[in-house]
Amino acid sequence: MTSRFTELETETYYDAQDVIYRSIWDEDGMVHWGFFDDTEETDFLAACEKLNRMMVEKGKINQESNVLDVGCGNGTVAMWLARETGARVTGIDLSGVRITNAQEELARLQPGLRERLAFKKASATALHYPDGTFSHVWSQAVIYHVPDKRSVLKEVHRVLSEGGILVFDDLLRPKRNITPEAQTYVYDRLLFDTEFTFSSYQQALKDQGFEVLEALDLSAHLRQSYLCLADRTPKNDTSDSAEHFEWLAKAYVETAAAVDKDELGWGLFVCRK
Repeated sequence: MTSRFTELETETYYDAQDVIYRSIWDEDGMVHWGFFDDTEETDFLAACEKLNRMMVEKGKINQESNVLDVGCGNGTVAMWLARETGARVTGIDLSGVRITNAQEELARLQPGLRERLAFKKASATALHYPDGTFSHVWSQAVIYHVPDKRSVLKEVHRVLSEGGILVFDDLLRPKRNITPEAQTYVYDRLLFDTEFTFSSYQQALKDQGFEVLEALDLSAHLRQSYLCLADRTPKNDTSDSAEHFEWLAKAYVETAAAVDKDELGWGLFVCRK
């Protein structure tokens, strides 16, 4: 499948949008969705941390782990991972702005933690590490942005050690025919498309040589994440961003509606090489 979007467009988008994301999602720069104990729950950041802890547990990440965080953004979760588990964590991201943010924050950390972290600007389709470098690959809300997703899976498989674990989540497209609203407010807004449904993603992972240990359909949690984000979007803003915030609030509600209409999904996958 050929994407209408390019990695350069994604890089430009995230370089420009970091301030907006910090004002809505998390001021520390964490940008991913959450897992809610109850899908009526409204504490978005608590749900995001629950997802982090779920992925650590399912991935069996500990102080012996050497983790590659693919699409690390501002490095917030990578730093959390290193702090919480004692693992070594290397973060890569396409956005130069976000990698610079991560490196600046890294310089402020205490030495013992700082030495277990590294950040580098790179594409997920060209991981400049030797075969079998990492015991784990971790990724949150990233691969859907990459036009050639199968190349990402191939590169991840290559840099994992034998028996290594890939734990990640990604957006899904349950059906091809979608409404104009879903096209505008979801796919075009996020500069992405995907060939993968929940089941075909698992097949693609198997085709690449992974054993799928667990696959969870988290679409209901994606829906609740976007409803929470709509509520978190600034209201009655008087800055130059006011019109954009208003549009984003509508887009987040439309994204939740797309999940309801089976036009968008979200999966979590745990795989072994």
